[in-house]
Amino acid sequence: MKITDIEVAYLKIPQIAMEANGNQDTAVILVHTDEGITGLGEADSAPTVVKAIVDAPRSHSVMVGLKEVLIGENPLDIERLWRKMYHATMYFGRRGAVIHAMSGIDIALWDIKGKALGVPLYSLLGGSDQAKIRAYSSALFGADGIETGEKAAMFKEQGYTAFKFGWKDFGKAEKTDRAHIQGVRDAVGPDAPIMFDVGWAYDSGGPEWDVTTAIRRANIFAEYDIYWLEEPLHPDDMDGYGELCDRSPVRIAAGEELATIHEFRDLIERGKVDVLQPDVSRVGGVTETMRIAAMASAWKLSFNPHTSATGINMAATINVLASVDVPGYFEGDVAKSNPFRDEVGGVPYTLDADGCVKPSETPGLGVEINEAFINAHPLIEGPCYV
Repeated sequence: MKITDIEVAYLKIPQIAMEANGNQDTAVILVHTDEGITGLGEADSAPTVVKAIVDAPRSHSVMVGLKEVLIGENPLDIERLWRKMYHATMYFGRRGAVIHAMSGIDIALWDIKGKALGVPLYSLLGGSDQAKIRAYSSALFGADGIETGEKAAMFKEQGYTAFKFGWKDFGKAEKTDRAHIQGVRDAVGPDAPIMFDVGWAYDSGGPEWDVTTAIRRANIFAEYDIYWLEEPLHPDDMDGYGELCDRSPVRIAAGEELATIHEFRDLIERGKVDVLQPDVSRVGGVTETMRIAAMASAWKLSFNPHTSATGINMAATINVLASVDVPGYFEGDVAKSNPFRDEVGGVPYTLDADGCVKPSETPGLGVEINEAFINAHPLIEGPCYV
């Protein structure tokens, strides 16, 4: 089997809003082979940049577009191809958007391998069909604590047993932060895990948190028995994370912006975080995510991947979680309207009576792309997020 072509499908809603909503555009990657098997991948990045990285012509031996690197190669040779892509982009890659593009291709290669061998992805990764992964609902905060509590109650009614809210005005003022957290705690009860995503306070309109602010808020939030506090500091502030984690009474989570195991090693050793959050479609694909999971296991850390727009990355994440020996939650998509989730490949999971998800038994990722929808809708109507 050989790779014959790589396509990047750029999907977007007509108007992109200046808000923390990752469901407004996406890059879907299709890797085609000479045996008629097409692998599906997703890159959570700027889609036009991903397309440029895939299609770029050669500049020299270590600055090569990813399509040229892979055409004619055996798609089942995944580890070697990951290294080949990494080395061929050395002068314009190693982190950031190039790794995002590699992530989408890597996911697609694993999808091809599963389809070619007739087995689901988790089986290729050494996982189990008995795996059950607890899911948490993931949503933006409401306009105030009352609306946030109403959202939490709705997600509990849908079957979720753990709950995360983030961004918007959270992190701007202690009073409003307390109101949001109290609203969630009142809605879901005293024992349910609740998590809160500060997003380094970028979206709140207030200043980014420093270590002193983060420590103060962590002590306040501990009164509500929160399960983790996510991204209270800028993702580059590793020394700040280290100081915060030494003094915080609650778990600190971070990592969705990072790329490759090298940045996660820094997050562990200098940042000292409790919860690792790689995104399969950003960190280096399934291949690199499994390496990070092994490192989380060695350090006895919690492993909770971030997910992005379509069912492609959601399915990849569920398969990974079914194949690792570290504790982790699945980030459930509770958006009322997400065309990328609903139309591109469909929702790849259902909640069982315990609020858990399982990987599909279908070969590969278990997701089938709606190519007719992609071809007919270069622009997708929104809105996407609750």
